[in-house]
Amino acid sequence: MHKHAGFTLIELMVVIVIIAVLAGIGYPSYSDYIRRGKIAEAISALADTRAKMEQFFLDNRTYVGADAGNMPCNGAVLSAGKKQFTYTCTNLGVGTYTVTAAGVGTEGMGAFAYTINEQNVRGSTVTGLSGWSSNATCWVTKKGGVC
Repeated sequence: MHKHAGFTLIELMVVIVIIAVLAGIGYPSYSDYIRRGKIAEAISALADTRAKMEQFFLDNRTYVGADAGNMPCNGAVLSAGKKQFTYTCTNLGVGTYTVTAAGVGTEGMGAFAYTINEQNVRGSTVTGLSGWSSNATCWVTKKGGVC
């Protein structure tokens, strides 16, 4: 009697199905993990810009002019070296400003926009991304509007 070694087609198909199920469960979680890591760029940059804007206000008693060259709210200065978000300053006035981080690129980052103003009011807008929701009072960092 001859004994054959190897795998049957059924055994190989079972292994492929198990791998497919694990990948189907793991990939969405991994994608969200990567997305949350990229969100940290916006949160860090906005917090840093807010501190610089307050220093600008202490020095000048106004936010007007904070978007001039090499100033804390200049778009080119804010966006330099950043990959996942572009930064803009709007509503610059004697006592007001709003800094916005708008997501760019692939992997759903374009769905995110974060804001902060002179009163430290933080806001998040998330559009077209399943499981994520906006929040007008904080920066959303996880699915479900969790801040």
